[in-house]
Amino acid sequence: MWGRIFVHPVLTGRVRLTWSCRSLFTMQLKTKEFQSLFTDGLNGIAELFEKNQFELRIAGGAVRDLLSGKRPDDVDFATTATPDEMKSMFQAAGVRMINNKGEKHGTITARLHNENFEVTTLRVDVQTDGRHAEVEFTTDWQKDAERRDLTINSMFLGLDGTLYDYFRGYEDLQSRKVRFVGSAAQRIQEDYLRILRYFRFYGRVADQPGDHEPETLQAIQENARGLAAISGERIWVELKKTLTGNHAAHLLEVIYDLGLAQYIGLPTEGDVEELKRVWQQAQNWSPKPMTLLSALLRCSEDVDRLDLRLKISREEKNLGLFLVKHRRDLLKSVDDSDSLRPYTDFIIDSREPDAQSKVCELLKYQGEERLLVELKSWSIPRFPVSGHDLRKMGITSGKEIGIILQQLRDVWKKSHYQMDKDELLSNVTRS
Repeated sequence: MWGRIFVHPVLTGRVRLTWSCRSLFTMQLKTKEFQSLFTDGLNGIAELFEKNQFELRIAGGAVRDLLSGKRPDDVDFATTATPDEMKSMFQAAGVRMINNKGEKHGTITARLHNENFEVTTLRVDVQTDGRHAEVEFTTDWQKDAERRDLTINSMFLGLDGTLYDYFRGYEDLQSRKVRFVGSAAQRIQEDYLRILRYFRFYGRVADQPGDHEPETLQAIQENARGLAAISGERIWVELKKTLTGNHAAHLLEVIYDLGLAQYIGLPTEGDVEELKRVWQQAQNWSPKPMTLLSALLRCSEDVDRLDLRLKISREEKNLGLFLVKHRRDLLKSVDDSDSLRPYTDFIIDSREPDAQSKVCELLKYQGEERLLVELKSWSIPRFPVSGHDLRKMGITSGKEIGIILQQLRDVWKKSHYQMDKDELLSNVTRS
């Protein structure tokens, strides 16, 4: 490996790869995505750190994205400066600081040229309990990299384009491997949520669904019980990202095979085969996470139990209840020439404002691609008759008005929503 030169298509210009010690891998990154990060704000922050002789590097997921040829949505920074040193430096330069909640963990957020820059002091974990960590600050970049979860998330990128990779993260990224930094069991025991982060990133990085290292799966299985102490909200964030990534059905199957389901709110007897079927049909239509997850659920009580553990939103719970209830009964039309009609009739009769969105998710679940395309271009027609129209005809009984309106609505639906007010009112007969 010493002195090896390797050129990857992500990189442009001159590429330099060196091994300055047995663990540190460096190379030079010069891409348009990297260069686009250098706004007036970042240039100002960089100049300030350099002037005060503190190192500043891009950290974590942003480095991974840049190496994959993507411009990151969020950029986090790491530094050798302590929080107090950063505060003194920013105050002296007149740079505003906001949102100081992360200060005890080493994070200071500076605002310059209408941009926020989140900068965190290098850290080492002093004590962990599987959920939280007590940290102390360091100036050792490798020590900070050691405490991160996955190799692909443990790299740093200097503002001159130099990559600093201590744990073969770049190599893993190029070969589409998802590995923990060092000992998988140790990393997991520091924060059991990392089990689910493994699956989430596997769905983002890996090419093939079954390319897991046996040692990693063993470490996950042996530490599964630790997930029971993780909050449902944190679990749901990771689970949703797994469901919207690649290989979602495979990853949920692995989650069941390793015995994780019981600790993260999923039904122990979840219908994995149904999930695989729905995923195969719906994956190209960007189904919502709850649409896929509903395939595991066998009844409304499963939705309630899921909500109790994961604290899903009201909208997500209502979608789950809707899919579990209607995934079988809204399938066939009485009129084969209009197979969309059961769905449009349901939307017309529904009192829920998001009925059309729910039915679109139902069609994804059912694999009805043609009907989904038709429904997406369909606008909900307005029923043209009101109670006021009937009162003008001399009908004053509220009960009678309700009965007649329902009768007229049925006639209107049978006309494919084409009959206008006059045509409908001509059908009114009084008893």
